[in-house]
Amino acid sequence: QALPVASGGGSVQAGGSLRVSCTGYRYGSSVVGWFRQAPGKEREGVAAIYTNDGSTFYGNSAQGRFTASRDLARNTVYLQMNRLKPEDTALYYCAAGYGGGSILLPSEYNYWSQGTQVTVTV
Repeated sequence: QALPVASGGGSVQAGGSLRVSCTGYRYGSSVVGWFRQAPGKEREGVAAIYTNDGSTFYGNSAQGRFTASRDLARNTVYLQMNRLKPEDTALYYCAAGYGGGSILLPSEYNYWSQGTQVTVTV
Protein backbone atom coordinates (compact mmCIF):
# COMPACT_ATOMS: atom_id res chain seq x y z
CA GLN A 1 0.00 0.00 0.00
CA ALA A 2 1.11 3.57 -0.66
CA LEU A 3 2.87 5.58 2.00
CA PRO A 4 1.34 8.78 3.42
CA VAL A 5 2.10 12.00 1.60
CA ALA A 6 2.96 15.24 3.41
CA SER A 7 2.42 18.58 1.71
CA GLY A 8 1.86 22.26 2.38
CA GLY A 9 5.26 23.36 3.57
CA GLY A 10 6.68 26.71 2.58
CA SER A 11 8.36 29.85 3.77
CA VAL A 12 6.72 32.27 6.20
CA GLN A 13 7.82 35.16 8.36
CA ALA A 14 8.09 34.76 12.11
CA GLY A 15 4.71 35.15 13.75
CA GLY A 16 2.91 33.82 10.71
CA SER A 17 0.93 30.64 10.15
CA LEU A 18 1.15 27.59 7.92
CA ARG A 19 -0.86 24.40 7.56
CA VAL A 20 0.66 21.12 6.45
CA SER A 21 -1.38 18.13 5.35
CA CYS A 22 -0.93 14.37 5.43
CA THR A 23 -2.98 12.33 2.99
CA GLY A 24 -3.34 8.63 2.43
CA TYR A 25 -2.32 7.38 5.83
CA ARG A 26 -2.55 3.65 5.82
CA TYR A 27 -5.97 2.09 6.25
CA GLY A 28 -6.25 0.65 9.74
CA SER A 29 -3.72 3.03 11.25
CA SER A 30 -5.01 4.30 14.55
CA VAL A 31 -2.65 7.20 15.06
CA VAL A 32 -0.94 9.75 12.83
CA GLY A 33 2.03 11.66 14.12
CA TRP A 34 3.80 14.79 12.99
CA PHE A 35 7.55 14.98 13.34
CA ARG A 36 10.21 17.42 12.32
CA GLN A 37 13.93 17.31 11.81
CA ALA A 38 16.29 20.24 11.48
CA PRO A 39 19.83 19.84 10.12
CA GLY A 40 22.12 18.31 12.72
CA LYS A 41 19.27 17.55 15.12
CA GLU A 42 17.29 14.45 16.02
CA ARG A 43 13.82 13.87 14.73
CA GLU A 44 11.35 15.46 17.16
CA GLY A 45 7.75 14.51 17.84
CA VAL A 46 5.54 17.56 17.33
CA ALA A 47 1.98 16.25 17.56
CA ALA A 48 -0.09 13.10 17.23
CA ILE A 49 -3.76 12.45 16.65
CA TYR A 50 -5.84 9.33 17.06
CA THR A 51 -7.87 8.90 13.92
CA ASN A 52 -10.88 7.27 15.60
CA ASP A 53 -11.78 9.91 18.19
CA GLY A 54 -9.55 12.83 17.23
CA SER A 55 -7.75 13.01 20.56
CA THR A 56 -4.49 14.91 20.25
CA PHE A 57 -1.12 15.05 21.96
CA TYR A 58 1.58 17.66 21.57
CA GLY A 59 5.27 18.00 22.16
CA ASN A 60 6.48 20.85 24.35
CA SER A 61 7.50 22.97 21.38
CA ALA A 62 4.02 22.76 19.86
CA GLN A 63 1.88 23.33 22.93
CA GLY A 64 -0.42 26.32 22.52
CA ARG A 65 0.70 27.08 18.96
CA PHE A 66 0.05 24.00 16.84
CA THR A 67 -3.20 22.11 16.34
CA ALA A 68 -3.63 18.69 14.79
CA SER A 69 -6.96 17.72 13.22
CA ARG A 70 -8.31 15.12 10.86
CA ASP A 71 -10.85 14.84 8.05
CA LEU A 72 -11.92 11.22 7.82
CA ALA A 73 -13.84 11.71 4.58
CA ARG A 74 -10.67 13.00 2.91
CA ASN A 75 -8.36 10.57 4.69
CA THR A 76 -6.31 13.59 5.65
CA VAL A 77 -4.66 14.84 8.81
CA TYR A 78 -3.65 18.47 9.23
CA LEU A 79 -1.19 20.35 11.38
CA GLN A 80 -2.08 24.01 11.77
CA MET A 81 0.95 25.96 12.93
CA ASN A 82 0.48 29.46 14.34
CA ARG A 83 2.87 32.03 15.81
CA LEU A 84 5.73 30.36 14.01
CA LYS A 85 9.29 30.98 15.15
CA PRO A 86 12.60 30.65 13.30
CA GLU A 87 13.40 27.60 15.45
CA ASP A 88 10.38 25.84 13.90
CA THR A 89 12.34 25.66 10.64
CA ALA A 90 12.72 21.98 9.74
CA LEU A 91 11.66 19.20 7.43
CA TYR A 92 8.23 18.05 8.59
CA TYR A 93 7.07 14.46 8.24
CA CYS A 94 3.86 12.63 8.99
CA ALA A 95 3.77 9.00 9.99
CA ALA A 96 1.08 6.39 10.55
CA GLY A 97 1.07 3.73 13.21
CA TYR A 98 -1.08 1.54 15.39
CA GLY A 99 -0.64 3.33 18.71
CA GLY A 100 -0.34 1.72 22.08
CA GLY A 101 2.96 3.28 23.09
CA SER A 102 4.64 6.65 23.34
CA ILE A 103 3.10 8.23 20.28
CA LEU A 104 5.48 11.17 20.14
CA LEU A 105 8.41 8.82 19.55
CA PRO A 106 9.43 7.94 15.96
CA SER A 107 9.86 4.28 16.93
CA GLU A 108 6.09 3.94 17.35
CA TYR A 109 5.42 4.49 13.64
CA ASN A 110 5.56 2.13 10.72
CA TYR A 111 4.82 4.23 7.64
CA TRP A 112 6.49 7.52 6.87
CA SER A 113 5.90 10.28 4.40
CA GLN A 114 8.54 12.18 2.55
CA GLY A 115 9.34 15.49 4.24
CA THR A 116 7.89 18.88 3.49
CA GLN A 117 10.10 21.87 4.23
CA VAL A 118 8.93 24.60 6.58
CA THR A 119 11.12 27.69 6.76
CA VAL A 120 10.45 30.55 9.15
CA THR A 121 12.34 33.77 8.51
CA VAL A 122 12.95 36.65 10.88
